[in-house]
Amino acid sequence: MTPQRLRTWVWIHKWSSLVCTAFMLLLCLTGLPLIFSHEIHHLLGGEIETPNIAHQGPNASMDDLLGAAQSLYPKLVPQYMFRDEDEPLQWTVRLGATPTDQTQLQNVVLDARTAQVLGQPPANEGFLYVMFKLHVDLFAGLPGMLFLGLMGLLLVLAIISGIVLYAPFMRKLAFGEIRHTRGEKLKRLDIHNFIGIVTLSWALVVGLTGVINTWSELLVKYWQFDQMTQMVAPYKHLPPPTQFASLQQSLQVAERTEPAMQLGFIAFPGTPYTSEHHYGIFMRGDTPLTKRLFKPVLVDAQTAQLTDSRDLPWYLVALLVSQPLHFGDYGGMALKWIWAVLDVLTIVVLWTGLKLWWKKRHQYVPDVSTRIALSEAY
Repeated sequence: MTPQRLRTWVWIHKWSSLVCTAFMLLLCLTGLPLIFSHEIHHLLGGEIETPNIAHQGPNASMDDLLGAAQSLYPKLVPQYMFRDEDEPLQWTVRLGATPTDQTQLQNVVLDARTAQVLGQPPANEGFLYVMFKLHVDLFAGLPGMLFLGLMGLLLVLAIISGIVLYAPFMRKLAFGEIRHTRGEKLKRLDIHNFIGIVTLSWALVVGLTGVINTWSELLVKYWQFDQMTQMVAPYKHLPPPTQFASLQQSLQVAERTEPAMQLGFIAFPGTPYTSEHHYGIFMRGDTPLTKRLFKPVLVDAQTAQLTDSRDLPWYLVALLVSQPLHFGDYGGMALKWIWAVLDVLTIVVLWTGLKLWWKKRHQYVPDVSTRIALSEAY
């Protein structure tokens, strides 16, 4: 590699790292508790216990569950109905002032067997909510998500340029060698390089999947414009329904349409995942991979007749697959601890890189050799 090309890579690594470092530190720090969100939620007393009762006969119908939630908040409309994989006997109904409202949300947790109200956990408050919003959009909505996506792309660029620079810079050192006796600066530089190269695969995966996640709202909007528009085309000029068919009957239609799948969640008319005229009943598989891949079944909310059912397009499949890779929540507690350790190591890489730049910023660097060019990155 020529000195000029090397200096170009040095410049790319230096400035892509510096621009994104503060935000990447924030994302690593907020991402750490999110890895253990379920466990933290339990420690904070946020879990709702399922009553240990003897129950015979069928579970409550979806209409009974929905009715129990709406009876508590008659002025609100249902938005979604879902359940936690770890709590199969609980259903949560989320309600808001309008189908798209995000400011007056209410969650109602119900016993799937009896439709008894078990609790009403807050929707937009608490420690984990603050961590999640900082991690996802900096409390700035879509602009915040896109900004963090740009920072993620800079992180990927910093990692790639770091890989390019690693070989020529470390060619005279054994892999993993830390020069403890050559001063604090070289020791910090070696730690930065070693941990960076060890964690680069994980950092690339998390960085790229994080960028994909920041595009989630845009991808969903494109899906609405593209496939959803085609699926509901016959309803384009019809007024929204004022009377609604049985939710339980609509679910049975979806189950007959996709008999090899199980219910994932329900989107009510007017929400972003369906139309004003349909229950969006999202079915999923039961394997570790397919349970994260949904297939929408649109059922007419007034007649309970099937309208359409299509596989999700590739870009939404990529989004759904990227989410567990990003948060490390698909392999149990062991994988969570691995993700946490790698997260902490990434914080060390970012912090040591920042300190190296801070110590170097006022020093004069002669512009005469490849070795000097390499040192400018740090």
